[in-house]
Amino acid sequence: MFLALVLLFSLVNAAQAVTLTPSERGWLDRHGPLRVGVVLQAPLAQLDTRTHRYYGADVEMMGLLAAQLHTSLTWQTYPDLAALTAAADAGQVDLAPGMVQTPASLKRWLFSDPYLRIPSKLVGREEQGTSVELDQLPLYERIAVRSPSAVAKFLAGNYPVLQREPVASERAALQQLLADKVDYAVVDEAQLNLLMREPEFARLVVVGETGYTRLLRIATRQNEPELARLVDRVLLAIPGRQLNQLYERWVLPVYPHLTDTLTFWRRLALLLCLLTLAAVGAWLWNVRQRHFVEQRLALVRQDLERREAVEAALRLTQFSVDLSTVGILWVNWDSRVRYANQAALSMLGYPADQLVGQLLSRIEPNLDMDRWMALWSKVRSEKLASFETSCLRGDGRWLPVDASLSFLRFRDSEYLVVFLTDVTEKRQAHAALEESEARLQGIAANVPGLVFRLERSAANQSAQLAFLSEASQALVGYEAASLLAEPDGLQTLVHPEDLPVYLSSRETALASDANWHWQGRILTRDGGLRWGDLKAKARRFDDGRTVWDGILWDMTVNKENELRLAESRAMLRDLSAHLESVREEEKARIAREVHDELGQVLTVLKLEVSMCELSYAKLDVGLAERLESMKKLIAQTFSIVRDVATALRPPILDAGIGSAIEWQARRFESRTQIPCLVEVPERPIQLSDAKAIGLFRVLQEALTNVMRHAEAHTVELRLTVAEQQLQLEIADDGKGFDVNPGRPRSSYGLIGIRERLSMFGGRLDIHSAPGEGCTLVVTVPLDEGEGERSW
Repeated sequence: MFLALVLLFSLVNAAQAVTLTPSERGWLDRHGPLRVGVVLQAPLAQLDTRTHRYYGADVEMMGLLAAQLHTSLTWQTYPDLAALTAAADAGQVDLAPGMVQTPASLKRWLFSDPYLRIPSKLVGREEQGTSVELDQLPLYERIAVRSPSAVAKFLAGNYPVLQREPVASERAALQQLLADKVDYAVVDEAQLNLLMREPEFARLVVVGETGYTRLLRIATRQNEPELARLVDRVLLAIPGRQLNQLYERWVLPVYPHLTDTLTFWRRLALLLCLLTLAAVGAWLWNVRQRHFVEQRLALVRQDLERREAVEAALRLTQFSVDLSTVGILWVNWDSRVRYANQAALSMLGYPADQLVGQLLSRIEPNLDMDRWMALWSKVRSEKLASFETSCLRGDGRWLPVDASLSFLRFRDSEYLVVFLTDVTEKRQAHAALEESEARLQGIAANVPGLVFRLERSAANQSAQLAFLSEASQALVGYEAASLLAEPDGLQTLVHPEDLPVYLSSRETALASDANWHWQGRILTRDGGLRWGDLKAKARRFDDGRTVWDGILWDMTVNKENELRLAESRAMLRDLSAHLESVREEEKARIAREVHDELGQVLTVLKLEVSMCELSYAKLDVGLAERLESMKKLIAQTFSIVRDVATALRPPILDAGIGSAIEWQARRFESRTQIPCLVEVPERPIQLSDAKAIGLFRVLQEALTNVMRHAEAHTVELRLTVAEQQLQLEIADDGKGFDVNPGRPRSSYGLIGIRERLSMFGGRLDIHSAPGEGCTLVVTVPLDEGEGERSW
């Protein structure tokens, strides 16, 4: 009995386990360990400093939650609720057990249903000796209660006439009660569990209830509704018995009640003694009467049980035979029917009075007496015979049946028992199956592809090719029968270079009973090469059998077009890279010519103006003013020449990409008045000239987009080198935009950045959302010899 109860208990617990959906399991796997934040408070959550392990009611509750979700927890402690709330706002905490739901906290947390209910008790001195109701207390009675607190607000709202004495803690409330400064104290039951264990408070007892209960819940962050739904599901799955055990183990205190007094126990003991004596007397009288009745009924019961068993067996046998779905006939040696059950009468369309007593040849005209006697002798010697025949119904129609004959000897008589089974539906299903197979063969033969079926009878067995359409002759030059005879089936058609990918996709589909998709080259019988696209849908049946129905399409024309298109795109990309390189070289040449040629001319012009000023300025005041004006124009022209040369090819690039990024950031700040924070490696970065120019142009385009569209307040630039990759991150706090890769965008700036990066194998990642700014991450692979220089 005990083992049965244990087994039942295990089955109930197993039935309450939480089953996670694939999306929920995937969310937990992506999230990793759940971060739990607690404020240490005995006995709900405490830390053993010696073993560095957490324990308490909230800790055990989170252990049950983690076990149901099959995940791990990381714990973080905080000095108070404000620090815990700040950590949750910063995204450092996922869960917070032991939280109390308030209107203010609902703006920051999602709360579960309560898992612990902690009432507040009214505590008094043992000598007071009465049970107390709050609404019946005299006005002069004083009650100590921790303030500010929720229970203090509760008492103020529901019992405004009570004289409340505010104290700093529950311990202080009990100490005030011991010092006779108050008449009663209101203490949380969880704290009472700890305080009543101390000898100082041994004389105190619980004298009443306050009516206030603190409901402990599990709080999750507002931006993680998936986790909140998982917590609610786990709490519903945890049996109430476990929650009661959690309450009794950590919260329910072992403290003396008012009923623990000596007088109470004496009266209770006397009452129990009287009840025990009365129960013993009643039991003795009951035993005597029951023994007397049992003796008189024993023989009658045994006789009735024997009769009922025999009658029940006879009724069950007759009922089973009469209502069997199989037709049953008893036929004696002269071929006359002696008994027919209801199924046989309904199957043959005869009433009982027209069939019983008739020759068997009435329903089977071909069974004459000679054949019947031969059949009688055969069944009598071999005990069983089966065959398929047709019976003539009472309405003249023929009924196909499966007949089984068995020999029976009952008392002094011998019979053949004929079992009839209607096979009309069986024959119709067989005919429908043949028609369906013929239809399938016709459809498969006209499909412009190779139709096949792969079957596996059990999970631990190999899959075999069960069907192949005749289109194989036109597709690969092999007849379907020859491919079915091959042990490897379709594998023999795969090009040797594509065989590993084919086998890998096949094994993946077979291992997980998943759909199968493969594209690759196949060889025809005459050695020709074609491209094939194989798609098969998996179906699993209840008997463990799995089949893959699929088609191998000829995609040679499409694949050749695709390859030519890819080659054309590669040529266009190479041409674009060449044109970009030529353009940058031309910009550099023009920048050098502008800087050198125009610079020399302007320098000479400035010297000539200065010589004229020294020679003739004092002779004519008007001439001095004109010469000064010419010097200013020459200085402006110098500035324009420098700006044009810098725009064509900034000389700062010769100092390294890090210096160029800092220089461009300062120019951006001066033009837009937007602060730009820059972080680059301390050591210079060695890059090829093409990559340095390309990366610098990407930065210029990105900052131009920020200036035109972002409406940002600050911009951050970060350049890092790791694992032979150079990464440039450009982040702004502007208005952002909706990143949707599936929708074509009209931002030619981003398109140009991607194309420029593709020239040297780089990539662009965009992270943005409306109202949350935008971050561009540019990643460029480094060749051998590139990277940070050593000092």
